[in-house]
Amino acid sequence: MKVTYYGHSSFHLEMNGKNLVFDPFISPNPKASGIDVDKIKADYLLISHGHEDHVADAEKIGKNNSATVISSFEIVSWFEGKSLKGHPMNHGGKWKFDFGTVKYVYATHSSVLPDGTYGGNPGGFVIWDENLCFYFAGDTALTMDMKLIPATCPKLDFAILPIGDNFTMGYEDAAIAAEFIECDTIIGCHFDTFPYVEIDHEAAKKVFAGRGKRLILPAVGETVTI
Repeated sequence: MKVTYYGHSSFHLEMNGKNLVFDPFISPNPKASGIDVDKIKADYLLISHGHEDHVADAEKIGKNNSATVISSFEIVSWFEGKSLKGHPMNHGGKWKFDFGTVKYVYATHSSVLPDGTYGGNPGGFVIWDENLCFYFAGDTALTMDMKLIPATCPKLDFAILPIGDNFTMGYEDAAIAAEFIECDTIIGCHFDTFPYVEIDHEAAKKVFAGRGKRLILPAVGETVTI
């Protein structure tokens, strides 16, 4: 599978012929100035929570592509008010889409939409088909609930975890999270976008390696093959 990093916590991947875009915060991010939002293909927008740095380009990308928003009930309702299609979910529930199965899992963070509307509880997504399974954590701290993922979902091939600290878990806790979810290949996100979340790349990779895990830190615009 090819995973393209759009900066911060925004990713694109193709699964069974469908384009999935996660947490699109691109045009307001100076580090992502080389990404043309109008050229992004999306059949589905998966939104972990309502903060501006995770939804900024969702409306534009959604309308450009007639994409469906997958998120909490509150966030989906908000985007439906902007004439986007949506599929609401809540923690512990799963649904089989035309690209694979999505399970909406726990995250501990906060969530409010850009206009102050309540965004519901934050979450993450475990997504799988008969060939592959991965976890997009969204913004979260380290939680014991992560141990439920290998107990209730197929074995993970890779996971996308926040590692920038301050607003989410840092890379030390994220390395523990990798053990909790029993996943050896981790793509980092929510790092280096602004000073609060700048990290030492080599130190982060060393912490993961010390636990027998591989940490991938893609450049903005880079496509990683898993």
